[in-house]
Order: sequence, then structure tokens, then C-alpha cells
Amino acid sequence: MTLEEMKRIKQERGFTMAQLSDYSGVPIGTLQKIFSGETENPRYATRQALEKALTEKWKDNGQSGDYVVDRDHRKVEEAAFYYESRPRRQGEYTLEDYYTLPDERRVELIDGVLYDMAAPSFVHQHISGVIYSGIRDYISSKGGKCVPMFAPVDVRLDCDDYTVVQPDILILCDMSKICKWGVMGAPDFCLEIISESTGRKDYIKKLQKYTDAGVKEYWIVDPLRKVLVTYCWKDDYMPHMQPLQGKVGVELYDGELQIDLDQIVPLIRDYPIG
Repeated sequence: MTLEEMKRIKQERGFTMAQLSDYSGVPIGTLQKIFSGETENPRYATRQALEKALTEKWKDNGQSGDYVVDRDHRKVEEAAFYYESRPRRQGEYTLEDYYTLPDERRVELIDGVLYDMAAPSFVHQHISGVIYSGIRDYISSKGGKCVPMFAPVDVRLDCDDYTVVQPDILILCDMSKICKWGVMGAPDFCLEIISESTGRKDYIKKLQKYTDAGVKEYWIVDPLRKVLVTYCWKDDYMPHMQPLQGKVGVELYDGELQIDLDQIVPLIRDYPIG
């Protein structure tokens, strides 16, 4: 059954999302993503649960817009339960799993592994805002065609079903990579702000992924160690490390785009990093 057929039957029977969720056992959040087209390929068990719920023999119970199932639909519920609970191991997760997670759960998917992300701290957000503003203002003043973005923006680095990252800040110069849901392919510039929970991932795993995907420049801002680590792969593969002070040029713009790190220091000094 196609999505359009599901929409038609749902509309004909006047089902709300809540009713369809109750009849099929599929969570409302998952239904919303399916019917909006955000989840393009639901799992087989989910489709089966929805099709059974929509094609059951229903009868009006005498109240307008209210239906009851004409027979036991425990099998439908069991199919949906299987969909939600069947075990997966780290390394086996896909985009389908990623997009069926609750919206309030912040994660990244890297090579089939789900990494939980804590909500960004006050200092994290302000550092991101300072750097993003500097990048945006420079590009705007020069009439540049590249686009700066800040998290959360989904980036499918490898253009596959196993990796979706959300750089804290990115610069994209190839507009053909922009999709309605985010970015398909490698940005030109990525920046990550380290926290206690993301340090190992950002220093090691993301460094590897950004290098392999073809990101031209990668910055790691580490408030915990009060250093900036930069990689610019158009020149060499050696990292450059410096204290969080003074101005640093973005090599993507031949150093003319300067980020003032002195604006970051008071934030780290005066507020909990977390």
C-alpha cells in the first residue's frame, strides 16, 4: 500500500493520528513522520501494522467520526511492538532508526552507531553564537555565495544510510548539496565545540569522518583545555593547536576571515562550562 493510499483511507474514515496510533500500535511521532513524507521508507513491520489497521473491517459505533474494530487486532499490535522493540546492536542502525527516534532525543548516527548528545550548555551556545556571527558577517560583507549554518542541521557526510552528523557550525559552498532536510555530502568547513560527553567523538571519530568525506577545514574549540585545534587539508594533514586568545584566520578564505577568540575567554572564565 502506498503512502497516498494510506492517506486516502485515513481521510475517508476520518481517523485522527491518535486513533490510527491506537488501532495500529505505531507511536504518533512515527506516524507523523511517515505521513509527512519525512520517513520515506518505513520498516516492513510498520507498514504491515498500518495496512492491517487501515484495511480492518470497521463499523461506526453510532458516534460521528468514531469507529471500533470489528475483530480482535492483537496481531497488528504485536507487529508494531516488534517494530519498536526488536533488538539492534550498535553498528546496525540506519537512517530509518534515526528518523523514528523522538524529536526530543538528540543523537548523531556515525557508521551505524548512535551517539547520544546532551543539550548544549550556556557557554557552548554562546561560543557557537560568537563564532557563527563572525563567519556570517564576513561572508555577508563580501557578498559571498557560501552559506554558514549552525546546529541542528542534519549532514549525511557519506551520502549513505549509516551516518548523519550535526556539526556545531558549518560552511557550505556547493548549493546543490542542500536538501529540505539538511545537507547531502561534505560541507567545506566544520567546527565542533567540545564538551565532556563529546570530546572523544569529536577529536577522533569525527576527525576521521570529516577527513574521509572531503571536508576542507575542521576546527575543534575546546573550552575544557582552553585551546583551538585546526585542520586544513588543502595545505597539510598536521593539526595546529593554539590557546583560545587573539584572532585566527579561516583558511577557507585565505585567512581573511578572522575569528576573535578573545570574545570567548570571558565566557569560559565567568560561567560553568558543563
